[in-house]
Amino acid sequence: MVPNRAGMAPAPARVAVIFAVVVAALAIVAATGVDGAGARIPAAAAITAGLASLFVILRAHLRKRAVLKALQSHARFIAHDAVPGFVTDGDGFICVRNPAAIARYGDGEGDTLGAALRGMLADPAPVILRLVATARAQGAAGEEIVTRIGAIRLVVHRIDTDVFGWRIEDLRPRQGQGVKAMGVPVISIGRSGAVLSMNDAARALIGDKVRRLDRLFGDTSIGDGQIREMQTAEGPVPVVAHRHPVPGGRTDIVLIPLSAEDMPARGDKTFMGAIPLPMLKLDRKGIIREINSHAAKLLGSDVKPGDFLANALHGLGRPINDWLRETAEGRANHKSEFLRLARDGQDVFVQVTLTPVDEGGETVFLALLNDATELKTLEAQFVQGQKMQAIGQLAGGIAHDFNNLLTAISGHCDLLLLRHDQGDPDYGDLVQIHENANRAAALVSQLLAFSRKQTLRPQELDLRETLSDLTHLLNRLVGEKVTLTLSHDPVLRPIRADKRQLEQVLMNLVVNARDSMPDGGEIRIETEVISLDAPMERDRVTVPVGDYVLVRVSDQGVGIPPEVRNKIFEPFYTTKRTGEGTGLGLSTVYGIVKQTGGFIFVDSVPGQGSEFTLYFPASELCGEPAPEVPPEQPQAEIRAPAEGVILLVEDEAPVRAFAARALRLRGFTVIEAQSAEEALRVLEDVDLQVDVFVTDVVMPGMDGPSWVREALKSRPRARVVFMSGYSEGAFGESEEDIPNSVFLPKPFSLNQLTETVRRQLA
Repeated sequence: MVPNRAGMAPAPARVAVIFAVVVAALAIVAATGVDGAGARIPAAAAITAGLASLFVILRAHLRKRAVLKALQSHARFIAHDAVPGFVTDGDGFICVRNPAAIARYGDGEGDTLGAALRGMLADPAPVILRLVATARAQGAAGEEIVTRIGAIRLVVHRIDTDVFGWRIEDLRPRQGQGVKAMGVPVISIGRSGAVLSMNDAARALIGDKVRRLDRLFGDTSIGDGQIREMQTAEGPVPVVAHRHPVPGGRTDIVLIPLSAEDMPARGDKTFMGAIPLPMLKLDRKGIIREINSHAAKLLGSDVKPGDFLANALHGLGRPINDWLRETAEGRANHKSEFLRLARDGQDVFVQVTLTPVDEGGETVFLALLNDATELKTLEAQFVQGQKMQAIGQLAGGIAHDFNNLLTAISGHCDLLLLRHDQGDPDYGDLVQIHENANRAAALVSQLLAFSRKQTLRPQELDLRETLSDLTHLLNRLVGEKVTLTLSHDPVLRPIRADKRQLEQVLMNLVVNARDSMPDGGEIRIETEVISLDAPMERDRVTVPVGDYVLVRVSDQGVGIPPEVRNKIFEPFYTTKRTGEGTGLGLSTVYGIVKQTGGFIFVDSVPGQGSEFTLYFPASELCGEPAPEVPPEQPQAEIRAPAEGVILLVEDEAPVRAFAARALRLRGFTVIEAQSAEEALRVLEDVDLQVDVFVTDVVMPGMDGPSWVREALKSRPRARVVFMSGYSEGAFGESEEDIPNSVFLPKPFSLNQLTETVRRQLA
């Protein structure tokens, strides 16, 4: 696709002639000398005229070179445009056409845009002149035009002073186009058999323009649904012809080409039977009149003519009869509808496009079907992903406030327990309050695990040791009817994960396996090391290349039905009876595995059992285990008084009150501040000695890490305890920039808070 360069470069002959004239004039002046005034005057005039002409030609040459450059640039711009595009001069001569325009309108040398559009418009010249005039004045213009083959949008842009770019966009068929909207070959004929128009599909099939129907079939008596031999540019082609009367005395003939292989094998010689697509014919009430073999295969053999469409397919959100009525009244605008067919225990979705046609004065519907099960499945997965993301955001959003409440409840309960012994009547009630606060904290932890926003303490783990330590607890969980079997890879490699969270994953999977075997059975836990040399795609997830440690948890239980398998990782989804489960077990497993950087897959056969396979990246390092918060000491233990000045910064008053009382009970001097800004004002006193900053992470205004970094500039030796129920994004990548700091997750107990502060002072 190269711009036409005709007339775009200055004629070399003209430049040579002018140059010769100028040289001759200079020679005359030199030959006549100073006394030849009569000869010098004409020579000087010739020189001046020649130089002026040469300047004009050179200027025009530079101008045309700029235009050519613009043409070349625009040619590259439209080269890959799927819409036909042209570049013309002001007179309409085509300089450039892209491949889409060549395929649609041909590649005639020296053609005008009007000649290219004459196949669609009877008189395109006035339209082109009108748009060019508007584009000259405004820079661009466009107009929608109804043509013989449908509606188009003609758009023009001014590229240069006398250069214009054109795009010819096909618009969707409008109401009333009838069967032309189906995209099959259609020709329109008059009463005498004259061919009035052909759509693109018919033009491609026939290969040439024809004026009369008998040119194609030898006569004009085409019966409805007949199989006829049609003459085309490539030779005779067998087609099924279907007549469709339209207002104005015209008739649309739908042509369905048949291959030679189809002819003897096709027993149904009707129009519906010949169409190689799933198709139904319905009346206005939705009763199936005809169904071809492709539609019968898609819908099932139990769907037959005479059945109501609403009995075979179910609408998604509104009754099918309402849709049929809107289509018959012309209010549906040829929109497709997605319907559901229940078959073989699975949801099969069908996209149905209705086209009303007139059949003997009666309006019927041609329904084109398309299997949309995969499309709707992907849509459902996207919606599910959005829902799970929303729940994760909700969990993260409420975690901070909820854990603050739990910290205040459990903390003040600890303070009360210090003043009551086991013989006190209120002691049992306080213990119940404390235990239920811990249960609520575990629920929030599960939500954060599902949303992958909990705080992990990863360390190098040997799964053999982890499972060995966990075996005693797992055997107690499964009971006497179930046998637990462990099998390890002899060359098992370590993984990097949070030990407590990994134990939670294994316990949840084992408990689910136990519950699936009410009569007992065997649960197997196997480990294996594998190497992926190529990415592994499974369940629309790609596992990257690398070394992985696999953990398989399999059972011999009832299995998971296919329609349930895609929902098992949803939070609060459970098949157990009320009171037997929260529906957070597998969602917690999913969140922990994903946050650890792993993958989880499930295989299940109903009646035979299930197998969960976990992929964890194998660790290359052998680092030391991460420090853990020591186990909580008994509440009533007496400790020696501690010393030290603590700056406590917490915006929640109940949490601040509990923390301050707890630290003072242990002998610390506590200075309270309800915001980061107030804490910095307190530290302006240079004579004030502060040993430890105990601060919330997420606060209104300046957050915890920000004010601590500012304070450490003048007090670099101070120690820091960060506390928060939800701290995602608070530290970012700079947590290591804060020296001598530890993190205490909320909710925490009295002893956990005081012991953490005591260790910072040690």
